[in-house]
This record gives sequence, structure tokens and C-alpha cells, in this order.
Amino acid sequence: MRAAIYHGERDIRVDDVDRPEIENPGDALVRVTHTCVCGSDLWPYRGEDDRDTPSRIGHEPMGIVEEVGEDVTSVEPGDRVFAPFVVSCGECEFCRRGLHTSCVNGDGWGGDNGGAQGEYVRSPHADGTLVRIPDRHADDEDTLRSVLPLTDVMGTGHHAAVSAGVGEGDTCVVVGDGAVGLCGVLAAKRLGASRVVAVGHHEDRLDIAEEFGATETVLGGSEGVDDVVGHVTDLTHGGAEHVLECVGAASAMETAAGVARPGGTVGYVGVPHGLDEGLDLFDFFGDNVTLAGGVAPVRAYADELLADVLQGTLDPSPIFDKTVSLEDIAEGYRAMDEREAIKVLVKP
Repeated sequence: MRAAIYHGERDIRVDDVDRPEIENPGDALVRVTHTCVCGSDLWPYRGEDDRDTPSRIGHEPMGIVEEVGEDVTSVEPGDRVFAPFVVSCGECEFCRRGLHTSCVNGDGWGGDNGGAQGEYVRSPHADGTLVRIPDRHADDEDTLRSVLPLTDVMGTGHHAAVSAGVGEGDTCVVVGDGAVGLCGVLAAKRLGASRVVAVGHHEDRLDIAEEFGATETVLGGSEGVDDVVGHVTDLTHGGAEHVLECVGAASAMETAAGVARPGGTVGYVGVPHGLDEGLDLFDFFGDNVTLAGGVAPVRAYADELLADVLQGTLDPSPIFDKTVSLEDIAEGYRAMDEREAIKVLVKP
């Protein structure tokens, strides 16, 4: 089969590799029809995270089940499915607690599982991992574009909102205008927030945040507000009780702490980077700001978010502003790296 392979900094190639096969009774083989490039894929691409070379890459698969092991009961060949960015068994202590990313039997999509930016993946623990899309929606391309973000960024933005404690009538601030931040805006509105302030560095992305329900936007950077923390604190009359940190950079975490109201909560889901010198916790400590969140257990949210997508009340698909074939995936990486695209959809 063909699959995207990481060969080093800014070097993504599509190579011929062995197609994965059923190895255990709980496995399923999925032919990938849709996948994506994730912002977290850009860290090794930019040389900012270590990664084996060569190695298969990608973690957001959607496709058609082609074969299942003898113990699989939840899906069968021909079913349209999507999968969260980690494999989980659905049965261990942590899966039962909704912490699927801490599954004691967990796994990823690279290596022998195929890499999700490729033509096939093998899903271990198929019953605990794969989410079936009902047949009546299985070939509706518009619906599939809306479902695909549930593999990662929509569930991650939702985890930020849940971790921050967003509820009916609340005011919240979303730090970050990438795919996760935009999905965080959607999630906050879905949970009932009456006021959502979106903070970012790209005017066009903040326009999408407004489409997604942001009541106010704040543009930082060289062409925006000089003192973002001060501006947002004034806007929220002393800070917000609920802050979603959706970037992971030290600067974003500092902004989140700065705009949090004393006694408030920061829900953080950005993959940490640029924290080599540590994070100054004094702003959290001094104002009794709670820090909650972490890697998003997307599988825990998949069923409820899927229900909303299928009934037409949730549509994160506008985050996909570029589509490429698998053979052209290097162009997708380049476009995201150079901020020409928010999130790239890939069609093997």
C-alpha cells in the first residue's frame, strides 16, 4: 500500500509499505477513505520534536471496514467507521472512567498498524476503538467532512471546554485560533456559554470563530492588540471564569493564566512545546486558578458529538480549508506549516 512516511525535518514522502493484516481476534482492517494532517504532526515536521526516521505518520483515520477478527462484534466488513487518535480497549479501569488515552492496552496508529496517513490501518481492540457511522449517513460526503474532526480536534476542543467547566450562561475565553481552538469555540457554545471571546493571531481564522459562535474576537500579534491580556481582562470585567488553552506554547499558557479570573479554571489541551524553561505557576498560584485538562480522551466524547453532527446541530467541517490526495500530502504539510491552511483533509 501507499503511506506517508516521515523522513526528517520537512521531509514527508509517500512510499510503498507493507499493508497491515489482521493479527489478533480483536483486530479490524480499515481501508482509509479520509484522514487529515494535524497541528501536532507539524512539530516533528519542523524538527521541534524527536521522531524515528523513517516512520509512518498520521492519527485521524476514517474509512471502510474490510476485514475483522473473530472476536469483533461491533463492526463488520462494509461499515463506515472513524477512529480517535489513539487505540483503546474500552474495558480497562481507565477506559471505564472515560480516560481512554490512559488505556493500559492502548496503542497508536503508526508502525505495524499502518500509519493513519495511508491507504489502510489495522485497528487493535476494534470494539473499543472504532465508531460506526450509521448506514444512512455512510456515503454522504458533507456529513463525513463534519464527522472527520471527531477523530481528534473536535473532541480535543470539547475536552478543553469540559475541563474548563463551561456551562449554561457562562463567559469563557478561547486562546488559540487553530483547528482545536476553533472547535473549542464550537464546544463552548454547545455547552451553553453565552459569551465566548476568541483570541488568535489570524484575522481570517477569527472570522471562522465568529461563524462558530464567538461573540467577540481579539487579534494579537504585530497587527493586533499590543496587550492581549489587559484587553481581554477589560472585556471580561476582570477576567473569565473559564479559559480554554488550545495551543500548548508557553506564551499561550501565560495568556490563559493572565485572562483567568481569580478562582477560575483553565482547561488546557494544547500539546506542550516551548516549555524547556518550565512554566511559571505563580499566576495560577496567586489567583487560585485551577489548571485542568491534558491529552483529550476523544473516544469518551465520540458518541455524543457524533449524534449532534448527524442531527445537524454541530458542524466543524469549515476547519478544512484545503484538500489534497495522499500522493500530494507533502503539499498539505507545507500549507499548514506556512499558515496557508487551518487543517488539511487528505483523501487516499
